[in-house]
Amino acid sequence: MAGQILRLEQAQSLLLDRVKKIEETEAIPLWDVEGRVLAEDIFAGHDQPPFPRSPLDGYAVRSEDIAKASKECPVRLTVIDEVNAGCVSRRCVTSGTAVRIMTGAPIPKGADCVVGQEDTDYGEAVAEFYEVIGAYENYCYAGEDYKAGTKLLSKDMALGSVEAGILASLGLKQVKVYRRPRVAVLTTGDEILLPGETLLEGKIYDSNLYTLVTRLTTLGMNVVRTGRLGDDAKDVAAWIEETKKQADIIVTTGGVSVGKKDIMHDVVKRLGCERIFWRVAVKPGMPTLCAQYQGGLLICLSGNPFGAAVNLELLVRPLLGKMSQKKELMLKRSQAVSESTFPKKSTVDRYVRAYYEDGKVRIPNGSNASGILSSMCGCNCLIELPAGTPRLSEGDRVWVILL
Repeated sequence: MAGQILRLEQAQSLLLDRVKKIEETEAIPLWDVEGRVLAEDIFAGHDQPPFPRSPLDGYAVRSEDIAKASKECPVRLTVIDEVNAGCVSRRCVTSGTAVRIMTGAPIPKGADCVVGQEDTDYGEAVAEFYEVIGAYENYCYAGEDYKAGTKLLSKDMALGSVEAGILASLGLKQVKVYRRPRVAVLTTGDEILLPGETLLEGKIYDSNLYTLVTRLTTLGMNVVRTGRLGDDAKDVAAWIEETKKQADIIVTTGGVSVGKKDIMHDVVKRLGCERIFWRVAVKPGMPTLCAQYQGGLLICLSGNPFGAAVNLELLVRPLLGKMSQKKELMLKRSQAVSESTFPKKSTVDRYVRAYYEDGKVRIPNGSNASGILSSMCGCNCLIELPAGTPRLSEGDRVWVILL
């Protein structure tokens, strides 16, 4: 299919067939688990809590001692000890005694309930009790959260803050996860300068590098190398050759059309890549070029900023989702009612930057041209206009891809 113009679904399928779930693992600290995928089942090594504990501040007592307590006829018990969270009382609660206890502290032996301090006179040596509390009321059992041996987290599940808390409750400092996909990004073009350089006549600053790298980082990828080169096929080929062992996917921008300076076709030949396809029937970004290079993928996007951003979402993001097992990276579509018009006829599938909220979608002011980035600010979706759509009118129902 290397010479055909492919439908988007065909291009996506060809690329997805070339990647696999990453099986390599690494141990990382709990601070870093957000968004990572667990590579092992996690079992509890102990009961949680490891001991019966008090859920409130009050007194640990025997329920039979306060079975007839009331405001009118309080029960008086001798306070034999005080225990705070993190400490253990060595005293045993026996008939006529109580232990002052704080929230989270282990309930001492002999006690089968806790009376909240608000139902007492807060006595220190002797305390009065005004409320009947039944056996094992206000009593958190050992293992109330989980028992030793329980499987708490399953292999291949996504991790977040709650899972980090569970792992910490097990006393773990690290956990085994799958490594993240490694991506390298190279922007090309004699006309581009890096921010901080003097803006010369005929030059522009490189927005693509920062747009793509920031987006990949947001998606949870490991960006292992970045670069910017001019329109020299030899230099670009050398950069890719140097990078191939570091990255699963190399993404480039620029040089993919048919002009004199569109060098990526020559680069693919110089490297001996297997060309998978060139050109996808979408706007923006039709001249996307993709190739296989020594086990990794080379994805060459349009140099136009909006075209590069769109096709990172449409073509690269699903690959990263499959490789990383992060389901949230797969493309998500939703139906919406358009609050805007778009006058152009769509001869191929067209993607229009937009803002989606509560089942409605609107197109921002400004141009939707491939070379325009500023009007994408604040957008959270792409309106999908299938080939043959004459124009978009207000009130039309459309499909959107959520970003």
